[in-house]
Amino acid sequence: QVQLVESGGGSVQAGGSLRLSCAVSGYTVKSYCMGWFRQAPGKPREGVANINSDGITTYADPVKGRFTISKDIDKNSLYLQMDSLKPEATAVYYCAADRVPRCGILTAGYEFNYWGTGTQVTVSS
Repeated sequence: QVQLVESGGGSVQAGGSLRLSCAVSGYTVKSYCMGWFRQAPGKPREGVANINSDGITTYADPVKGRFTISKDIDKNSLYLQMDSLKPEATAVYYCAADRVPRCGILTAGYEFNYWGTGTQVTVSS
């Protein structure tokens, strides 16, 4: 059974940083595409970043240069380092896992097979 458990969310002031973690079981992070997604109140889910099995990454334009997605093969975990946070980053953040090694275009992630339950990120101005 595949399980994804996010942690690391919280409240931070604009300009601050947070590091989200996604602990994975029943699935090997090094073999497949994984991603981070977010959903703000009243808005549709959107892709934040994804990472291929070979480590190639893709970022949404609003987070380029400020967010970094990575994975730790030994810990079988996925991470999202978020720096220079802005109030518009406030959302529930989800990690997700696919069953293909290469990620497609970064979208809302409906093609992903497995999802965590999310972690809240709140950025105040």
